[in-house]
Amino acid sequence: MKITTYTPDYNGSMAIVYTDTQELSQHLNQAQLDRVSALGEKFEEQWLEVQAGTDSAWVYKLGKSIDADARAEKMRQAGNKLVLKANAAHLDRIAILGAHVPHVAEGAILGNYQFLRYFSDSHKRKNAMAQLFVSKEDEQALAPITIAAMGTLFARELVNTPVIDLTATDLAKQAKEASKRHGFSIEVLEKKQIESLKMGGLLAVNYGSTEPPVFIIMEHKPKHATNEKPLVLVGKGVVYDTGGLSLKPSNFMDDMKSDMGGAAAVIGAMSAAAEANLPVHIIGLVPATDNRPGGNAVTPGDVITISDGTSVEVMNTDAEGRLILSDALVYAKRYNPELVIDLATLTGAAARAIGRYAIVGMGNAPKERMLALQESGYRTHERVVEFPFWDEYKDLLKSPIADMKNIGGAEAGAITAGKFLEHFTDYPYIHLDIAGPAFLKSRAGYQVEGGTGIGVRLLFDFINNLK
Repeated sequence: MKITTYTPDYNGSMAIVYTDTQELSQHLNQAQLDRVSALGEKFEEQWLEVQAGTDSAWVYKLGKSIDADARAEKMRQAGNKLVLKANAAHLDRIAILGAHVPHVAEGAILGNYQFLRYFSDSHKRKNAMAQLFVSKEDEQALAPITIAAMGTLFARELVNTPVIDLTATDLAKQAKEASKRHGFSIEVLEKKQIESLKMGGLLAVNYGSTEPPVFIIMEHKPKHATNEKPLVLVGKGVVYDTGGLSLKPSNFMDDMKSDMGGAAAVIGAMSAAAEANLPVHIIGLVPATDNRPGGNAVTPGDVITISDGTSVEVMNTDAEGRLILSDALVYAKRYNPELVIDLATLTGAAARAIGRYAIVGMGNAPKERMLALQESGYRTHERVVEFPFWDEYKDLLKSPIADMKNIGGAEAGAITAGKFLEHFTDYPYIHLDIAGPAFLKSRAGYQVEGGTGIGVRLLFDFINNLK
């Protein structure tokens, strides 16, 4: 969707957010104003159509004052509803004017997304809305919001693409293309290099696959970076997860193309940060493979060795994400990072605990880092709920034959997964389990069905406000 500057000679549909009808007089004719006067109170906090046709006009009267973050989210949802109305009317452009325009436009951009790659008649199905007009002032305020939204749409596209067209190698190609578009550097380690680094977690998960693993290293290092030590983002890149020999039930397997939602979020966030040239040195790490029950697949009861020498008893091959992330977290040590944040569709326990409504967060980073991330979550409505991270949970990971086992049992599954990962860190660390909101079975406002791209806007806001 293209953002264009609104000028007085604009000719087309418009939507106006207002608090007082006097604000509408410069945009609406008398008949439209009369309709607002007659029906406006009934349509508070929702769109009122005051003219239909190719030059449609809608108005949205703001209600009582509410918290700024709640208002921003309400405006995003209003933008989503607006774009649905505009597309139903087959409008290809609309001007959004008045109050809270950037967040209305953000909701419209996110809500207008469609995944049409595999439809033979995709041109007929495509939404008509292609252009938003906003004032010059709003266009400037909207610029970073648009960049983050576009990074989110890119992440959605990656998550929605099935493994037949998005193997680990394909994911690396997509990251390379993004690096060219947005200006960050990239290196992709192939299987031989991964073997030389003794990344036993990534290699073990890959044993059952016919496709090789990759390890993607991205970097945004502006000359004017404000941080002396880099921020490292790590994303789980399991491009498809059968569960391995601990095979998933079929009804839990149909959306497992989404198990690289963390990787998509990191690639999308790196793209957005580089496009906006945010003054922060960032490293992005993505270990990527699929997890299949091939003849050479890792077996429950096997003991593998992670790249730092830690031995792990694999009790369940469907707890594979933590195995590939462990090697990435070890690799992150070489950067002496200020903070490491990983994102992963890691546990069903996280999804069961809070559903699609938030991200589960935990870690050992200074409290102000988690609070800053949560503040970004409230601003973007990609909210983070902090779980306890007490050391007692490590006891659930004890193995009688190895340093650790890869699952902790039936209790506190999301937390024991986080404690497993913490073992491989020696730096400030935050773990984000995005299993709940990463992929939706049905639309929830501007979070459309399928991949949501969750994490991109959260990370972009966090980086943009990093102190």
